[in-house]
Amino acid sequence: MPNAAKSYNLNLLSEENVKKCVLPHYNLEGAKIEPIKFKDTDKQRAVYRIEHSNKEYCLKKVYFGKEDLLFVYSAIEWLYRHSLNVPRILPNKYNGRFVEYEGMLFILTPWIEGEKCNYDLTLNLDKSCSTLATFHNKCNNFTPINGSSSRKGCNNLYESINKHFQQLLIHSNMAFKYKDNFSKIYLKNFNKAIYLAKKSVEALSRVNPNNLTVSLCHMDYVNKNLIFDSNSNIWIIDFDKCRMDYVAYDLSYFFRRLLKREKTCWDIDTAILCLKSYEKIRPLNIDEYYYLLGYLTFPQKYWKISKDYYRNIRKCNKKAFRDILYSSCKSFDSQIKFNDEFNNYINENVPTN
Repeated sequence: MPNAAKSYNLNLLSEENVKKCVLPHYNLEGAKIEPIKFKDTDKQRAVYRIEHSNKEYCLKKVYFGKEDLLFVYSAIEWLYRHSLNVPRILPNKYNGRFVEYEGMLFILTPWIEGEKCNYDLTLNLDKSCSTLATFHNKCNNFTPINGSSSRKGCNNLYESINKHFQQLLIHSNMAFKYKDNFSKIYLKNFNKAIYLAKKSVEALSRVNPNNLTVSLCHMDYVNKNLIFDSNSNIWIIDFDKCRMDYVAYDLSYFFRRLLKREKTCWDIDTAILCLKSYEKIRPLNIDEYYYLLGYLTFPQKYWKISKDYYRNIRKCNKKAFRDILYSSCKSFDSQIKFNDEFNNYINENVPTN
């Protein structure tokens, strides 16, 4: 976005301007407005907390168009009608479900008061995983309303990881070529990274995609989007990325965020606890287990940071890249141990048909 246009957009998103030009469409004149989050990227987003007449709301500028918004609206309504706790998109005073202002789309929902999911609390983990299983069970026949975009993933993870594996080899050649500090760290940890990559490809080669269940998926089912209210009810928020996809992908994304943490760093007991909570509601088949194993085993951050570094080697902040690379390698031993333990768990506990 050109700088002039970008500056214009930022002015439009000021609290004063939003209060003047957007909130009246919801009969919220005189409301108190507080900016909560702003991302000034290609997918520009803004979130505000609104207080009016002893009620609180969340106003969000979305980064996608009307067809995608219809899909998101359909997903939220579907989940609401299947008794999951989600903040519904509220109507404006003309009974529309969004406000369009200067080419930007805004939606309003109730503000969900509570605490985000605490990964260190067993009860939070248990309820998060069982709720995700219920989500998937209720949404395997989800159909969006007419006019919605067709949001569907279901990409071939085996092919994708195979491509990443080859890129790791290319990056090693570049590391030998440049021999800078980043490259030295890359090569020092390469044997462990390539071992994990091989194990990932090996697991995914055993997956039959035809046996992977497709459902509506949240695609960002992580603690910041899971709110526990004062009655310990779990609320699912932020459906911006939702789409039809493999439930194993949704579950894998949740696991990777959980297991990367220092306190739960590639801990097999935490993983098994979560799997049992999920499977109380929705059992996983052998292909979904191998999908999980392959997804979680690949050294994702190591691959991504090296790809970005060698693409931008002449103009990047080399110290920042080195720090991220170093951090991404610190848990390789734990990740290798997890791969072995999880593979053993699958062999001993999961039926092959």
